[in-house]
Amino acid sequence: MPISNSNATPSAWPDGLLLTYYGDDFTGSTDVMEAFTAAGIPTVLFLEVPRVDDLTRFGHMRCIGLAGQSRGKSPEWMQRELPAVFERLHAMGAPVLQYKVCSTFDSSPRVGSIGQAVDLGVKTVGSTWSPMVVGAPRLKRYQVFGHLFAAANGAVHRIDRHPTMSRHPVTPMQEGDLRVHLAAQTPRRIELIDLAELSDGAGQARCTALQGDDTPVVMIDVADTASQIEAGRLVWENRGQGVFSASSSGLQYALAAYWRQQGVIPETPSLPVAQLVPCIAVVSGSCSPMSAAQIQWARAHGFATERLDIAKCLDPVHAEAEIARLVSAALASIAKQISPIVFSAEGPEDPAVLNFDDTAAAAKLSKSEAAARVGHALAEIMRRVLDGSNIRRIVVAGGDSSGAVGSHLGIRALTVEAGMAPGVPLCRAWSDEPKRDGLEVALKGGQLGAPNFYDQVRSGQFA
Repeated sequence: MPISNSNATPSAWPDGLLLTYYGDDFTGSTDVMEAFTAAGIPTVLFLEVPRVDDLTRFGHMRCIGLAGQSRGKSPEWMQRELPAVFERLHAMGAPVLQYKVCSTFDSSPRVGSIGQAVDLGVKTVGSTWSPMVVGAPRLKRYQVFGHLFAAANGAVHRIDRHPTMSRHPVTPMQEGDLRVHLAAQTPRRIELIDLAELSDGAGQARCTALQGDDTPVVMIDVADTASQIEAGRLVWENRGQGVFSASSSGLQYALAAYWRQQGVIPETPSLPVAQLVPCIAVVSGSCSPMSAAQIQWARAHGFATERLDIAKCLDPVHAEAEIARLVSAALASIAKQISPIVFSAEGPEDPAVLNFDDTAAAAKLSKSEAAARVGHALAEIMRRVLDGSNIRRIVVAGGDSSGAVGSHLGIRALTVEAGMAPGVPLCRAWSDEPKRDGLEVALKGGQLGAPNFYDQVRSGQFA
């Protein structure tokens, strides 16, 4: 798709921070790191609000992120927690402040409301528009005339017909037009710069016309390299004195594509390659079809797979014994140089998923309380496995699980160590605890990776 060049003169690349962001879950937060680090933009992700000495240690970074768990939280929680976080990140002085959302945009008025995050974020920055970039072709996510499409099982689906996202257990996507979906979460004006306008070279004029004192959300279609570059140009050249953007890592890919075109970053994105290790350890709280396929592939190819019994996990009388059983099994496998995978579900049709509400009710817990206990159990299993073995490379599958494990292990920050599957870098953990410092960690979103993903992580060999 040809894009007509705007008459606007590209602005100089500033010194210091280019962007700060808050990630609505841990796996998506590492996706941002991968996109920028590969582009030659040093990025660090903090798992806790950074201390002064943390910022000094990572003073050479051009992008700073803070991993969060707001995708599973209520608007009331966001109102309590996000303003202070946004203020802290904005005070670092970067021209772009991002609330990083999932590239599948799963959210609702009551859980993980992107609209609520926008309303809070624009108050912090106070610009005349709030650009939104969701499409990310490298991740096979495409926004076309406001409608979101995502790949699954070799085919591209409109998001409300996607085999996973249309059946998400908490925030199922039931509308493909992101303007309509977002309008249920905020009364804010929502606009679109579409592919036709980008192709005709009308993007800048449209962008200027849409801005106003009411700070509208302005979505920008991205379906290919040309539209991605133009989206990056529109955001960067119209950032003014600062701009807030609720976007997926599509924003990073778009900005990097534009900066690359301008010659300010390396022409070819690249990351180091991971080395082979004899064994990895995995915990999975994901219930996606791809996670199920990855567990099944691993089981068929020599990995040791062990299921967490959710009913026992939620029962105070039996929880400790269940955790101990799984830790013992994992350590026995590692002793034989067999990589263990501990999982709580094997796909969306798993009885553990279908009966989760009833299981939680039987334990006299709310669904969110039960999910938190499962995440804590997986985190505790991983902690004990690391303490009882020489494992130095781990994988956590599922956004909520990643948050629980990352927090439980005492990891303060992550940087990208090596490239793996798109959207899933191998990270280097930074910790005050010597046993955790230098740990190699991959936080995997449920839908990402190929069926043989776990063997690729172990071997470092990715196609």
